[in-house]
Amino acid sequence: MKKTVTPKTNRLRRNDLKIVYVDMDSVLVDFQSGINKLSEEDKKNYYRDEDNAPGIFSKMKPIDGAIEGYKELTKHYDVYILSTAPWENPSAWSDKLLWVKHYLPEAHKRLILSHNKNLNAGDFLIDDRIENGAGEFQGEHIHFDKGKFKNWDDVLDYLLPKDGQ
Repeated sequence: MKKTVTPKTNRLRRNDLKIVYVDMDSVLVDFQSGINKLSEEDKKNYYRDEDNAPGIFSKMKPIDGAIEGYKELTKHYDVYILSTAPWENPSAWSDKLLWVKHYLPEAHKRLILSHNKNLNAGDFLIDDRIENGAGEFQGEHIHFDKGKFKNWDDVLDYLLPKDGQ
């Protein structure tokens, strides 16, 4: 696979493809599906702090269209998963990797966990929030589930080449 450094940005690119980062929680992963699977005791103990419930990230299902959307993007872009894991929940870090290995096994070495998403150089970030550096990302922030990007179809309509292009 040919890798080049683009002179303008100094970024390493795979086959001169633009770089897309995709968030996990509420973009690839249906966060509520994990909350729904918590025990009643954990729901009570972690009320309004559910992301710190042990094992919650292993219980989540993909968002509709996310797996297919991610795979479609990889045909046109250099795609990485860029997510944040809570500091107080050590299982979240490994659960996120296991989730990717289960649902997107070809992407498990493309998972980046960071609380500073803005430190990653790229062209697009698909994220539902602006926290953890997403709002300061230097490329284009595709604000998922907001405005014109309400779902994966909207994202793909925007990012994928149109017929004849």
